[in-house]
Amino acid sequence: MKRFTPWWIRIPVVFFAIVGLMEYSIDSGDQPAFIAFPITLLFLGLILLVLIAIELILDAVENVLFQGLSVEAKERYLAEKNKPIRIAWLHKIWIALIGKKAEGITDEAIILDHDYDGIKELDNNLPPWWIYLFYATALFAVVYLVRFDVFKDYTQDEEYEQEVAVALAAIEAYKKTAKDLVDINTVTLLTESSDLSSGKNIFESNCVACHMADGGGGIGPNLTDQHWILGGGIKNVFRTISEGGRDGKGMIAWKQSLKPVEMAQVASYVISLGGTTPAQPKPAEGEVWSEEAPQE
Repeated sequence: MKRFTPWWIRIPVVFFAIVGLMEYSIDSGDQPAFIAFPITLLFLGLILLVLIAIELILDAVENVLFQGLSVEAKERYLAEKNKPIRIAWLHKIWIALIGKKAEGITDEAIILDHDYDGIKELDNNLPPWWIYLFYATALFAVVYLVRFDVFKDYTQDEEYEQEVAVALAAIEAYKKTAKDLVDINTVTLLTESSDLSSGKNIFESNCVACHMADGGGGIGPNLTDQHWILGGGIKNVFRTISEGGRDGKGMIAWKQSLKPVEMAQVASYVISLGGTTPAQPKPAEGEVWSEEAPQE
């Protein structure tokens, strides 16, 4: 029994076909089925063992049948088995692409008179694949010429501008979901409890010396009232944390010490302190700020 492909091709092909069918059949959301449902790994393991067992059984049956053949039959069987496996239509395509030298034509018959330091040239025809490729490039050139030079489809400048616009839109969309890339222009107020908790931890580690643990103020201003020296709102507070306060008497810039997402978290936590009642509030400083007021 002659098999057209070796076992190390048959088993992976069948196995991954079953894996693909399983992924198509099982609704596992964004995750692969074998991650969402680990029990499927057991199923796939059993399938792999069955495939290996089938190959072993086929080899055993083949060996038993072979031993029952006569000497002449064994020789014919081995001769047939050892023949190179060819798929007729693929072989025809291969020959059509690489070409085939006519029967009886030797290198000596097509050698040219050219001689370069003992190196001689054969008068071989170009392989068909090369000729087909040349025709394809010529056809492409004609289509390109008609499309862009005759009908003026679009210019390279227009194509560049379109691709830049798409890229910029993709960058902006990515920045909205990538907290680590947040900046003064893209920062938004964070309201998730995890972000506020992280902001509180950062505040208690770095800010309590000047603003007190409850935000009532000490060396620094009170953060719980409606007055702001450099403007309120998430963008102003983020900028103040990032770039620092007033020259000579404001707080230092934290952009070298904190990541953008950390500055966004602590800025959001600072804003959440508004309206709370600290133990010893410092008198208000700056101007009353509201979301409708223009940012400085």
